[in-house]
Amino acid sequence: MIGPFPSVSNRFARLSCTVLCLLALQACTAPHMPDLHPTAQETALIPPTLTLDMSDGARIPLRLYPATTPEPRGIILALHGYGDSRDAWEFAAPTFAFAGFTLAAPDIRGFGQTADRGGWSSTARLVQDAREQVLWLHARYPNTPIHLMGESMGGAIALLLAATDTPHIASTVLLAPAALDIGQPWEGLLGGMDLLAPHWKLDGSAVPGHRVASDNMRALRRMYFDPLTLHSSIIHPLYGLTLLMRSAYEAAPKARTPLLIIFGGRDQFVLPPFTVRLLQKLPRGTRMDELPGGHHLLSRDRRGAAQDAVSWLTEPEHFLPSGGDIAAAAWQATAQTSTFP
Repeated sequence: MIGPFPSVSNRFARLSCTVLCLLALQACTAPHMPDLHPTAQETALIPPTLTLDMSDGARIPLRLYPATTPEPRGIILALHGYGDSRDAWEFAAPTFAFAGFTLAAPDIRGFGQTADRGGWSSTARLVQDAREQVLWLHARYPNTPIHLMGESMGGAIALLLAATDTPHIASTVLLAPAALDIGQPWEGLLGGMDLLAPHWKLDGSAVPGHRVASDNMRALRRMYFDPLTLHSSIIHPLYGLTLLMRSAYEAAPKARTPLLIIFGGRDQFVLPPFTVRLLQKLPRGTRMDELPGGHHLLSRDRRGAAQDAVSWLTEPEHFLPSGGDIAAAAWQATAQTSTFP
């Protein structure tokens, strides 16, 4: 459970909690694999179901995970995290499909199989892409509720879209959203690096220490060997991610849709002080769900994030199956008397 987080005064420690957080988000796509003998299933390139044409001419591959019911009870636009792809939802999709939800999972521009893979456009363009995808889904499924769901970077995009007047969004689910402000001087330093060395390449080895992105080794192996996964990054997209995360953090109080936020007590990528600050900014009425043993990649974890999301989407007044809303309430009581950096 997220509890009191002591004030950080040491400059190096604060750097570790801010700039290195960005590198950690990239590094979670490159977990250590003790056995480098992938199966054909782990290395499979699953073709997109279809390709969407965006208003600026870009083409976005999209994978549909269809509901198992004759007619879907809801459509979920599912937005993946940094370095990930449309395949991010392979392990969570069956839970949603069995409950009657179809997941529409695009490759976010700059990732997956998009033409500018490894690059970065802008915060505004990523949010506009998601908006156009919602409108496309409404046109395809005019009588079916459309929900947003985003993990990590995708959660930041979903939160920004939820703060706009985009029609047809019934609700928003955030999984460990990367909505945070790393502050100064670190953002300025990254901006200077982007100006001087935008193509400087980094990979997971740049992050000190050992981090666990999920407790599901099968899912981590699939992510690692998936040909759509990015295992390294240059400075420019990381700086773009910084700006996206800050914009989402600042927009958090303006979210207009019903919100469920799910976060893990063992998240080593979006660190506790950043989660605390975001929770304090979200609108009153936001449903908070803490999975005490949950890691960052909640779409792949074994801690029940998908089951909680389905429960909230279908029976929003009921307690969540994991008990995470009770854990979050306990955190809120603790937070009233705690000081965070």
